[in-house]
Amino acid sequence: MDAEILLWIQNHHRNDVLTPLMKGITVLGNAGWFWILLCVLFLLKKEYRRTGITGGIALFGSLILNNLILKNAVGRTRPYEMIRGLELLGRKAWDPSFPSGHSAASFAAATVFFLMLPSRFGIPSLILAALISFSRLYIGIHYPTDVLFGVLDGFFLGIFSVWFMDRIQRRRKESENGIEK
Repeated sequence: MDAEILLWIQNHHRNDVLTPLMKGITVLGNAGWFWILLCVLFLLKKEYRRTGITGGIALFGSLILNNLILKNAVGRTRPYEMIRGLELLGRKAWDPSFPSGHSAASFAAATVFFLMLPSRFGIPSLILAALISFSRLYIGIHYPTDVLFGVLDGFFLGIFSVWFMDRIQRRRKESENGIEK
């Protein structure tokens, strides 16, 4: 089914208008640089500092879980090497396919931003994460199941990171209140 979906995207949706757009969008997910940059920018403004830290935690968790542990443990071959007729748009990847690190990192950060920022920032973050994830299928570098797992994994890492930061803040306040009494 993975192969059928990728070939369907290639045969019915690739075109001269979308291809450069999808190639550009996918670059935003390379090494998480765009999401890292946003986290750094949030760190510079006091009211968003906690969001920047939480996003950084989510991205770091995604790096460890997906790129260092799961990719090496699963070792899935890239679809363009396995599916007859699938053409890769761009350079070959050097690491295994499962899970999609672009999708996981994008959804980890975007979920944090969605949960912690006003909707005018959070909703576009989720839309961009979805576009980056789709771009991985469009260019033929990931199987749909790689992307789906990355999306879900990133979503849960984002939720966990927000919960973790809330817990730390709650304990800090409890500790401060205990000292004041």
